[in-house]
Amino acid sequence: MWQAKLESLAERYDELGRLLADPAVLADREQYQKYARALSSLQPVVEKYRELRAVEKEREEVRSLLRGQVDPELRELAEAELAELEEKQRRVERELRLLLLPRDPNDEKNVIVEIRAGTGGEEAALFAADLLRMYTRYAERQGWRVELMSSSPTGIGGFKEVIFMVEGRGAYSRLKYESGVHRVQRVPVTEASGRIHTSTATVAVLPEAEEVEVEINPSDLRIDVFRSTGPGGQSVNTTDSAVRITHLPTGMVVTCQDEKSQHKNKEKALRILRARLLDRLQEEQRERIARERRGQVGTGDRSERIRTYNFPQGRVTDHRIGLTLYRLSSFLEGEIEEVIEALAAADQAQKLQQFDERKEGA
Repeated sequence: MWQAKLESLAERYDELGRLLADPAVLADREQYQKYARALSSLQPVVEKYRELRAVEKEREEVRSLLRGQVDPELRELAEAELAELEEKQRRVERELRLLLLPRDPNDEKNVIVEIRAGTGGEEAALFAADLLRMYTRYAERQGWRVELMSSSPTGIGGFKEVIFMVEGRGAYSRLKYESGVHRVQRVPVTEASGRIHTSTATVAVLPEAEEVEVEINPSDLRIDVFRSTGPGGQSVNTTDSAVRITHLPTGMVVTCQDEKSQHKNKEKALRILRARLLDRLQEEQRERIARERRGQVGTGDRSERIRTYNFPQGRVTDHRIGLTLYRLSSFLEGEIEEVIEALAAADQAQKLQQFDERKEGA
């Protein structure tokens, strides 16, 4: 069945190549672009499949040679070549299986990241600020753009809540593994006795939603405006620029007050609301396949403790994959790629296993 599917894809690929050379298609820009996109999406799979077929053919030729009468020196060379071809076949098969895995449709999207202080009071708020800095530094290293959407700062430099947008190709594919509860163990700056405290912050990573994906009926919104406030509740603006949007059907509330413009705050609040509504729809879909999803590394349950940042030992531990690094300082400066790569690899391995199980059962 797997072989038949690949042959069918290869035939479709050749057919699209012929269609793109048809003068009638060349004259129809919309049709041409449609076929070109389809060809482009199939190209990596078909090329890898044909590479596999070529390796299999070459391997069979060498095996056929070895079944005949050959002198010892030639046999030794052929056996070495056969071993190389078998190793190459295993590598190409794995690469092909990876290409056949269903892609997350959100992977190329921008993301909205929401960080909220959890248990630990002011120390948790300071940790939320540390996480904001970590993700900002990481985004900068990737060449992505970061835009603050909404924040609720505390008086000593922390955040009760901070929401920001990360714009860049593949942002969701990397940051989606960060959703969950992050735990910090350290001596708080507010602690006089030097005792180590444990505090938490929750991170939610939402793919940015396009208007066509989530349609919001204006009649479903209640929009309130008020004056922006800073730490302690003092007014920081003389006009009603802050915006609070309530989505009546779901009860979701989004507040934005960081911009001086009411219009900009409203625009940002709608983007956050749209992302949250899309996330809710996708969460409902995920719940329908919860049994399969529970074993995956993926984007994780937000109530799950995913990582511990231990300052006395200078270590960071990701509990999902049991990975510990003893370079906490550089990690908090945005050098988190090693953990993200390991999480992506574990997620990929899980999906490959499920793919192979389905293939065997087909």
